[in-house]
Amino acid sequence: MTDFQKIAFDLMYWTEGLAAVIALIFYRSIKNQYWKYFSLYLVFIFICESIGTWAGHFITYNKIAFYNYFVIPVQFIFFYWLYAAKSFNKEKLFFGLSALYLISFIPSELVFFREKIMFSLNYTLGCLILMVLVIMEYYKQINSADILNFNKNKMFYINLGVTLFYIGTLPFWTFLDFIGEYRKLYNIYFSYFLITGVIMYLLFSISFIWGKQSS
Repeated sequence: MTDFQKIAFDLMYWTEGLAAVIALIFYRSIKNQYWKYFSLYLVFIFICESIGTWAGHFITYNKIAFYNYFVIPVQFIFFYWLYAAKSFNKEKLFFGLSALYLISFIPSELVFFREKIMFSLNYTLGCLILMVLVIMEYYKQINSADILNFNKNKMFYINLGVTLFYIGTLPFWTFLDFIGEYRKLYNIYFSYFLITGVIMYLLFSISFIWGKQSS
């Protein structure tokens, strides 16, 4: 990593921690709402990132498998739940999309190499599903009678963060094997990945501070 990327990487980690702390601060006011699970999700992600960052100094474990088989699937399935089951009130859609995503592990196991940093097939499908949900959420917000108060809508900040980070970095992780051969392009896109990661977790933090807590 370049010096800038090292700084951005550390900053992304600590903004995840900041989001987790803010989520816990606001937990009491939302403990009777489904938003409490978003708080717990952010704490969970920070714990996972802490394991990914520090655990290798103390124990031997497969970091690639930890992220590809556990952390990343949990991230996608949580957002499918938040969008489909809660924002759109379509639980069947949530279960259907989650099943479709999980089934994609079968061809990935049979065809692709397990030692890859990112399982491109799973991540690509997971992001494409998430992109559809993001577009649906934008459509819902635009057509909402409360559109003028978008700055009080928690999903506005979450949706924007997901757009910048997950959707914005989709080409990077999908074509990582090819992009890696072009170091300049790789560094630009990896820097974008880190910067948008910082922005996303800041937006998640803002969603608690400025967003309505009554949902």
